[in-house]
Amino acid sequence: MHKIIFIVLFVLIAVPSMAQQANNYTLVWSDEFEKDGRPDSTKWGYEHGFVRNEEAQWYQPENAHCEKGMLVIEARREQKPNPGYVPGSNDWATKRATVNYTSSCLITAGKKLWLYGRFEIKARIDISEGMWPAWWTLGVEKPWPANGEIDIMEYYKGKLLANIACLGKDGNAELYSNRFPVDSMGGTAWSSRFHVWRMDWTPTFIALYMDEQLLNKVALDSLVNKDGTAFNPFRQPQYMLLNLAVGGMNGGDPEHTSFPRKFEVEYVRVYQ
Repeated sequence: MHKIIFIVLFVLIAVPSMAQQANNYTLVWSDEFEKDGRPDSTKWGYEHGFVRNEEAQWYQPENAHCEKGMLVIEARREQKPNPGYVPGSNDWATKRATVNYTSSCLITAGKKLWLYGRFEIKARIDISEGMWPAWWTLGVEKPWPANGEIDIMEYYKGKLLANIACLGKDGNAELYSNRFPVDSMGGTAWSSRFHVWRMDWTPTFIALYMDEQLLNKVALDSLVNKDGTAFNPFRQPQYMLLNLAVGGMNGGDPEHTSFPRKFEVEYVRVYQ
């Protein structure tokens, strides 16, 4: 979800079924979104305002709600004053006099952290132009990208992504990434269905899956920050984020997209 400079590509790999790999895991945290209304405040907090990547949306809690056993994150085209507006500013977040889009980013920071485990989500994403849904994690220590980022599910501009990022030698992100054209998976027919994304994060590797298909796998020993500190951001606790971004550096142009758009989540589960 952050700006990335360095990219390494991998190939798609066939893997055994989930049932063959789930024997030693126990459910330790979950949200099934069964109670209508606002998401569970003991599990989720929110980001607020313009946050990153020059994105068009203003994050606010009001765009997330639970209904019929699902979390719905809704991106809306609506106009309101930007409370942080600074006349004459050159900063992307403060030079905008108005907010033109709103959405939500749910976050477990301050609520729950994890070190290793199996993370799973069942969700339906919107692939309309300008949409940038993601389910991802960040480490608790050091600034980005030295804290480590895992994009378990990310979509923009016609591609599904599976990314793992640490700090590279040049001070930018060293990204281990695979990208998959959604058209090759069925396009709008694919996006009309719910899919299951999963991460297996162990002391030796991180593996990212969609519908039991391995998308990316990287050895943890490869993910040490390249600044001479020997710090591995994936041997520290991380928190998760769920969001639907609009536009920005990677999301594309939402001008001709009708709103509202939705990122729908049936459950989020963590096993260890």
